[in-house]
This record gives sequence, structure tokens and C-alpha cells, in this order.
Amino acid sequence: MSDERTATVVDENWAGDLLAMVQFAEGGIVSKTVVDRPKADISLYAMSTGQTMTGHAASRPATIHVLDGEGDIQIGDQVYKAKRGSFFYMPAKQYHALTSTDNLVFLLYLFN
Repeated sequence: MSDERTATVVDENWAGDLLAMVQFAEGGIVSKTVVDRPKADISLYAMSTGQTMTGHAASRPATIHVLDGEGDIQIGDQVYKAKRGSFFYMPAKQYHALTSTDNLVFLLYLFN
């Protein structure tokens, strides 16, 4: 699995087409920082089919908003289907993991 990161850091008013920013890496995960501010970080993720983001716990509260594709997200002991429009909230230090069953695009919000 490769993890490719690029930045589109926003410091001013900004409007854009998030889906037009999506780039998939064959056999990998691409993330782009959209907003990096003192109170929140927002990143756009594109996981090609069959990729896994291994389980971990973030030190900050987080949300995931699925924009396109499908996958499975484990939060604690529960596994949920992730599809376009799905929204998940995770408190700080909550274990979670993701697997894409079809090219998966989502926004990850991390709150300070």
C-alpha cells in the first residue's frame, strides 16, 4: 500500500469541487489536506478498491463524511457499511479502521 499526500491548504475563503480534486493511486491511498487551521484539519482521502487503513485511535475527535464509493468502517467493536452520504463521529481515542470495497472517497475532519 502506498500513501501519497499532497496539500491544498486553505488560509482564505475558498470554494471548490472536492470530487474534481480526487486522485486514486493503484493499490494505494491518496490524501490531500484541504484545510489546516488551529481548531480543525480537513483532509480528502481516496482509497482504491481493496485498501485498508489499519486500526488506530486518534488523539482528537474526528468525523468521516463519505463522498463516493463504498467500504466498511469499524468503530470500536461495531462494523458499519460506508457509502455515499454516510457520516461517522468518533470521540478522541476511539479505535477505528477502514477498508474500501469500491473506490472510496471521504473527508476526514480532525478537531482540536
